[in-house]
Amino acid sequence: MTSSRNDDLLERSRRAVWHPCTQMKHHESQPLVPIVRAEGAWLFDADGRRYLDAVSSWWVNLFGHGHPHIKSALHDQLERLDHVMLAGLTHEPVIELSERLSAWTGLGHCFFASDGASANEIALKMSAHAWRNRGRPEKNGFVSLVQGYHGETMGALGVTDIPLFRTAYGPLLRPAAIVMSPDARRAEFGVDAAAQAEVAARHLEAWLDAHHHETAALIVEPLVQCAAGMAMYDAHYLRRARALCNRYEVHLIADEIATGFGRTGERFACDLAGIRPDFICLSKGLTGGTLPLSVVLTTDAVYESFYDDESARGFLHSHSYTGNPLACRAALAAMDLLDEAQIECNRNTAARLSDAARALDGHPHITHARRLGMIWAWDVQTDDPLFSRRYHRAALEEGLLLRPIGKTLYFMPPYVIDDEAIQHLVRGAIRALDLTLASPSNSVGLSQALA
Repeated sequence: MTSSRNDDLLERSRRAVWHPCTQMKHHESQPLVPIVRAEGAWLFDADGRRYLDAVSSWWVNLFGHGHPHIKSALHDQLERLDHVMLAGLTHEPVIELSERLSAWTGLGHCFFASDGASANEIALKMSAHAWRNRGRPEKNGFVSLVQGYHGETMGALGVTDIPLFRTAYGPLLRPAAIVMSPDARRAEFGVDAAAQAEVAARHLEAWLDAHHHETAALIVEPLVQCAAGMAMYDAHYLRRARALCNRYEVHLIADEIATGFGRTGERFACDLAGIRPDFICLSKGLTGGTLPLSVVLTTDAVYESFYDDESARGFLHSHSYTGNPLACRAALAAMDLLDEAQIECNRNTAARLSDAARALDGHPHITHARRLGMIWAWDVQTDDPLFSRRYHRAALEEGLLLRPIGKTLYFMPPYVIDDEAIQHLVRGAIRALDLTLASPSNSVGLSQALA
């Protein structure tokens, strides 16, 4: 039973808001959840019911909602400078953040935007333009992986290989070439993840050998293709891709939007492979899940290819809120929290959650149980085309925010999840799975089962 305040918020939202990644008609039978506050790993609705934010609010919230260190930094910055344009002006938060990100990544000259798709769009444009400035305008194509996802702006969607997102816009896009994914799940019987990575690397090698002259960059999600159902792969592929891009003079763009800032077990997924890309794109956890911000870092060689007296050779790309001081202060505060002690704490948390999740690993309808850092995933054996929607609703009834990707169930919780919340998560996830698989394959049947 919902309160009158909940009902009012639901009705107002349906009338006024177009929700992202949503078929709005589905909310006729699957109501929205009105969230009024958040604390730590928990979200609260207008009735005071709490939900464990087990997906970190789309993978952005690292240190819990309302973290006092980030809040304090934002309050202080708001008293000093809320926003100023970054064209022709500068400010201390954006300078310090750029310096610290450069020290962490080994790349430099940060170019800021507000979201992951925009960061990838910038990297793609910057790569092709850099080759043009170096007298090689024919190098303007891109290559990406099967089932890769890099965002939904036009350029980013062009290098995305998920039909659900791109099919409707096909006539508007300039599609990238697509090469084999190193996804470990694709390995044939008797072939391990590293061997599968080598198979995919040889496929990339053959493609680059034939097409490197017109290719500006390879773009990859390092180690985890999240929208492909948390497809995880061996770091061997990244090392081979780095060497191949060097050999064939092709930029390597690392889309670390989702994998950055400790999510894979180190600060960045590229660190696990021991490589440095030509571009790294960051967002999501950059501000600890408080304000929208993204950034692209690149090499000195790329930066210097734009450095000229002629304006047309400059990178003439802009966003109104580029390098917003409030967002930069939030990012600096979040970086303060991601020290070696936090990385070690994450390892301990991951071990405890993995131990608790063994019951889910062994579920009779689960295959390909896997984990990397603070990401867990399981493929569910079901023929139900509505599994994701129905499971999401069943999980809410268990006090969990979980949104499967197709038939892949995953956890990506905030780093502050404690033992009580871990037990709540695993028990509720299993109950929701059993209920979803047992109930009729339609939303009415699920509603009746949950009544």
